[in-house]
Amino acid sequence: MGARDGVGRDRAAPGSRSQVAIGILAAGAGARFGGPKVLAELGGRPIVRRAVDAAMESGLRPVITVVGPGFGSIERVLPAGVDVVTAPAARLGLAHSLRALIRALDGWRQVGAVCVGLGDQPLVGPDAYRNLAASYAAGSSLAVATYAGQRRNPVLIGRNHWPALLRLRGDVGARALMDRFPVLEVACDGTGRPDDVDTLADLARLERELDRDDEDFDGMDR
Repeated sequence: MGARDGVGRDRAAPGSRSQVAIGILAAGAGARFGGPKVLAELGGRPIVRRAVDAAMESGLRPVITVVGPGFGSIERVLPAGVDVVTAPAARLGLAHSLRALIRALDGWRQVGAVCVGLGDQPLVGPDAYRNLAASYAAGSSLAVATYAGQRRNPVLIGRNHWPALLRLRGDVGARALMDRFPVLEVACDGTGRPDDVDTLADLARLERELDRDDEDFDGMDR
């Protein structure tokens, strides 16, 4: 694991395991996009940088970004203070990125849960992570953000569920846990948006919407 700007593992006594970490999964090959989509820019910033900036702004620590083999260029666009880990088998599906994340968190003994976000969802806001962390503090070990009543990302997964994540294979993720265990739905309306950037058309649409929002803001400011 590459620790950035002096960030390292917590070797303290286990204590209450009260910390909530964030993992941003950015290991997808971007086949539908035509390349590593998380490096494409939206509003002048790489998509993955937007996703990680929101995670950092939440105040939760550590923040870990999972990349695929040969994705070293992603690390260069990330802010200081982020850990980067590689999922060697990322091409085999989402489960392998989750497993790399959980293994990286093993040494963070104070971490009791992780919020999992996606590197291709650049409009998820920091308050979505804070809301999920609050649900963990209130006793939930499995929670999902909802927007307009629909389950999306991020997802909070307590340490008690991590062994089940390590047994996953292929292109499956936290939904496999939510099909088996009780899950708390946490309303995150107004905190941001969970739009995926899967294609060039998705990116163009979001760019237009950001431009329109900027124009509306400028008009109000006059």
